[in-house]
Amino acid sequence: MRLHSLTVTAFGPFAGTERVDFDALGASGLFLLRGATGAGKTSVLDAVCYALYGSVPGARQDGARQGARLRSDHADPERMTEVVLEVTLGGRRLEITRRPEQPRPKKRGGGFTTEKAQTLLREWSAGGPPGWRAASRSHQEVGEEVARLVGMSRDQFCQVVLLPQGDFARFLRADAAQRGELLGRLFETGRFGRVEEWLAERRRSGEERMRTAHDGLRELTARLDQAAGEGAEPASGWLPEEGGPAAVADLASRAPLWAAVLRCGAEERRAAAASALRLAEEAQREAQDGAGRVRRLAEQQRGHREAERRAAELEAEAPAREADRLRLAAARAAAPVASALRLRRTADDAHRRAEHDERQARAALGADADAPAERMEEAERQVRADLVRLEAARDDERRLAEVAAGLRRLEAEQRAVDEQRGEAGRRLAALPAEEEELDRRLAAAREGAARAEQAAALREEAGRRLDAARRRDGLRERARQAGEESDRLREEAAAARTAWLDLRERRLDGMAAELAERLRDGEPCAVCGSPEHPAPARPAGGRVTRADEQAAEAAFRRAEEAGRGAADRLRSLREEAAAAAALAGEDPVEAVAADLAAREGELAAALRSAEDLAAAGQALERLARQRAECLEQQQDADRREAACSARQDALAAEERTLAERLAAARGGAPSVAAREAALAVRAGRLAAAAAAARRTADTAARLKEADAAVAEAAVRAGFPDAAAAEDALPSPELRGAEERLERWEGARAAVRALLADGALAAAAALPPADPAAADAALERATARLRAAAAAEDAARRRCAELRRLGGLLAERAAALGPALAEQARLSRLSQLVSGTSSDNRLRMRLESYVLAARLEQVAAAASSRLVRMSGGRYTLVHSDGKAAGNRRSGLSLRVVDSWTGTERDTATLSGGESFIASLALALGLADVVTDEAGGMPLDTLFIDEGFGTLDEQALEEVLDVLDGLRERDRAVGIVSHVADLRHRVPAQLLVRKGRRGSTLELTGPDAP
Repeated sequence: MRLHSLTVTAFGPFAGTERVDFDALGASGLFLLRGATGAGKTSVLDAVCYALYGSVPGARQDGARQGARLRSDHADPERMTEVVLEVTLGGRRLEITRRPEQPRPKKRGGGFTTEKAQTLLREWSAGGPPGWRAASRSHQEVGEEVARLVGMSRDQFCQVVLLPQGDFARFLRADAAQRGELLGRLFETGRFGRVEEWLAERRRSGEERMRTAHDGLRELTARLDQAAGEGAEPASGWLPEEGGPAAVADLASRAPLWAAVLRCGAEERRAAAASALRLAEEAQREAQDGAGRVRRLAEQQRGHREAERRAAELEAEAPAREADRLRLAAARAAAPVASALRLRRTADDAHRRAEHDERQARAALGADADAPAERMEEAERQVRADLVRLEAARDDERRLAEVAAGLRRLEAEQRAVDEQRGEAGRRLAALPAEEEELDRRLAAAREGAARAEQAAALREEAGRRLDAARRRDGLRERARQAGEESDRLREEAAAARTAWLDLRERRLDGMAAELAERLRDGEPCAVCGSPEHPAPARPAGGRVTRADEQAAEAAFRRAEEAGRGAADRLRSLREEAAAAAALAGEDPVEAVAADLAAREGELAAALRSAEDLAAAGQALERLARQRAECLEQQQDADRREAACSARQDALAAEERTLAERLAAARGGAPSVAAREAALAVRAGRLAAAAAAARRTADTAARLKEADAAVAEAAVRAGFPDAAAAEDALPSPELRGAEERLERWEGARAAVRALLADGALAAAAALPPADPAAADAALERATARLRAAAAAEDAARRRCAELRRLGGLLAERAAALGPALAEQARLSRLSQLVSGTSSDNRLRMRLESYVLAARLEQVAAAASSRLVRMSGGRYTLVHSDGKAAGNRRSGLSLRVVDSWTGTERDTATLSGGESFIASLALALGLADVVTDEAGGMPLDTLFIDEGFGTLDEQALEEVLDVLDGLRERDRAVGIVSHVADLRHRVPAQLLVRKGRRGSTLELTGPDAP
C-alpha cells in the first residue's frame, strides 16, 4: 500500500480544502509531521483511516459515536465535509472519496437539511484513453473491496500502519492477558478460542450423554433386580458403586454377566415349577374322574327309584284311560261322514245367499223384474250399444265447455288490454313535467358538488396553515430563547478557551523550571542527558501546574460541548420555524383561524347543495326507464288486441256447430253426461239381475248333490242315518282325551324301559353314593393345580422378562463402548487445548499457543532492529515459561542485556530504552502482520510521538533504523514535537493552527 495524495475539506480542524502530496513528501523515505499541540497532526492520520474504512481509529471513533463530529466547526455552512485519498492497493491505483452524513443549508427557504453519507471509488485506467473510471458508489462494496486489497481490518491497520501514540509502549509492558487480547485482534486467532469452546462443549455434552447412559444402565439393573424377585443373586456383589466414566465402563462390562446369572437362576426355578405343575395336573385329573363316577352312580340310583314310583302312578290311571279309548274309536268311525256334512252345509249357505241376491236385483229393475235371465241379458246388450254411441257426444260436450271458457278468457284479456293502454297513455302524459323538475334539481346539485370540492381543498389548506401558524409562533419564541442561550454559551466557551490557552502558554513558559525541579545531582537530564546541571531554570511567580491546565481545558471542553448543543438546538428550531412559516406565511394566527372558519361555512353550504345529486340522478334514470316501459306496454296492448279479435271469431263459429250436435244427442236429458249415466245404471242393473238368477239355479243343483252324498257316507260308516253319524263326530272334549291317552301310554312305556335297564338295576343294588365327598376332594385337587399353574406362569414370565431386559442391557452396554472411547479422547483433547491436562506442561491454551508462536515471530523481527537502535546491547526474546497461579503462560517477553549477560523483565527498562524497545516491537509486529495478511507490501507507515524520551545518540540510532525501512521501499512519517527532528528530517508537513482553523504546508527544516 502506497499513499499518493490526500485532500481534506471541512474535516476536523481544517476549515478549508487542504492537500497532502505524499509522493513528494515521502520521496526521501522519511518525513516529519509537525505543528503545535491541537493543530491537527493526528487528524491527518484520521483522514487516511476514514478514507479507507469509513471511520476513524478506535478511541476517536468511540468519541464520534458519543457526539463528536468529523465536520469542522470552523467551516462555512455551504462547504461540505469531504476526504479524497489517492492510493495504490494491490497494484491498482484507486481514488476513494467519502462524505459523512452532515447538515447543509436548504436550497429553498431557510434552515438546514441532512445530507446523506456518500462514497465513491474510482480506478485509474491506463488501457485505451487513460483516465479515472468509476468503480462503485456503494458503501458496502467499497468497504469490502478496500479491506480485501489492504488485507487488514481497521484495528490491524491502525496498529500496524498508523503506529499509535503510546499504544506500542503499553504492549511492551502489558501482562499476558492484555498482550493476548491485542495479538488476538491483530492475528484474528479467535477461531482457535472457538475450537477450545467447541471441544469443551463437546466434552460437556459427552459427559451428559455418559450420565444419561449410566442412569439408563442403572435403571435397567434395577428393573432386572425387581424382575428376578426374592432369592435371586444380589446386585451388590456384581455391580460397582456410583462414579465417573471408569464406573460407567465397569458397569457396562459387569452388568451383562450379572444378568446372565439371574437368567440361569430363573430358569432353574421355572423347571421346578413346571414339574410341580405336572404332578398337580395328574392328581386333579384323578379326583375329577372319581367325582364323575360317584355322580353317575348317584344319578342311576335316583333314576331307578323315580321309575318305580312313576310305574305305580300310571297303573292307578288305567281304568280312566280305557274309557277314553272306546270313545275315540266311535269318533274315528264317524270321521268319513264329517267331510260330506261340511260340503252339504256349505252348499246350503251358498244357495240361500244366491236367492237373496236375486230378489234384490229383480226389485231394482222395475218393469222387467219377472223376466227370465235370457231376456235380461239381451236388454243389457242393447243399453251397452247406446252407451258406445254417446262417446262422440261426450267429446263434443267437453269441447263446447272449453270453447265457452276460452271466449270468457278472451273477453277478460280484452278488458285488461284496454286498461293497459289507458294506464300507459296517462303515465306518458305526466312524464315531461317530472323530467323538467329533475333536470333543474340535478343542475343545482352538480353546481353544489363542484363548490364543495373546491371548498374542501381550501378548508384543508386553511387548517394546515393554522397548525403551521401556531407551530411557527411557538418555534420562533423557543428559537429566540435558544439564541440567547447559544450566544451566552458561545461567549462562555470563548472565554474558557482564552483562559485555557493563556494558562497553556504560561505553563509552556514555565516548562523549563518544571523540568529543572526534577533534576538531581549525578542523574542524567531527561532532555540533554548530562549528569551535571550548572544553571537550572528557576520558577517565576504565578506558576501554572499541569492540573491547572487540565482543569482549564476540561472547563473549555464542557463549555464548547454545551455551546455546540445549544447551536444544534437553535439551528433545529430555526429550520422547523422556517418550514412552518413557509407553509403558514406571515399572517397572524387569528386571521388564519378566521379564514378557516369562513372556509368551513362555505364547505357546509356547498355540501347541503350537493346532497340532492345522487337522488336526482337516480330519479331521472328511473323516469327514463318508465318512459320506455310505457311505450313497450302500448305496443304490447295493440298486438294482444289483434290476436284476441281473431281468436274470438274462430271460437264463436265452433261453439254454434257443437251446440247443434249436442242437442240431438241428449234427447230429453239435461246433458250428454246425464244421459250416459242413466244408461250405465240401467245396463248395470240388468247385468246384476241376470247373474243373480243364474247363481241361484247353480247353487240349488249343488245342494241336491250334497244331500245324496251325506246319506251314502253315513250308510258306509255303519250309522242308520246321517243324524246318527253327525252325533258321533269328534268334539273338543274327545281331542283332550286323545292327548291324555297318548301321554299315558308313552309314560308307561318309558317307565318299563327304565325298569328293564340292567345298569340301573345293578346301581340300585349297590350301597348309596356320596357325591358331596367326591366334589370336596375334586375342589382340593383343583386348588392345588391353580397354585402350581400360577407359580409356573410367574416363573415363565420372569424368565421372559429377564431375557428381554438382559438383551436390552447387552445392546446398550455394547453401544456404550465406542461412546466411552470417543468421550475419553474428547476429554483428553479438551483438557489439552484448555491447558488443564497434566500432559500440557506449560498450562498453555490452544489460542495462547498460536499467539505464542506469533509473539515469537514478532520478538525475532523486533530484535533485529532493537540491536541496532540500542547499540548492540538489547535483544527481545519470547518466554514460554510456566506462569504462577492461574495466569496465562506462553505470552511473556524478556529483554536480554548483552552487557551483563542477564535476562530481565521489560519493565526494568528506562524511558528512552522503553521507547526504542517499543518502537522495535511495533515495527516487528508490522512486519509479521503484513506477512500474515498475505505479503501485502506496506509502503507508507506513520509513527505518532515518543521521540522526546531519547538522547541524541539513541535518536540517531533510531533514525538510522527508520531510514533503513526504505530497504523495503517504505516511506515513514514521524509525528513529533521534538525540535531536533526538524534538522534531521528534511521533508516535513507543517500543520498550522489558527482561530479560523488549521492549514497544511510542505516545508523544510528551517520553517517556523
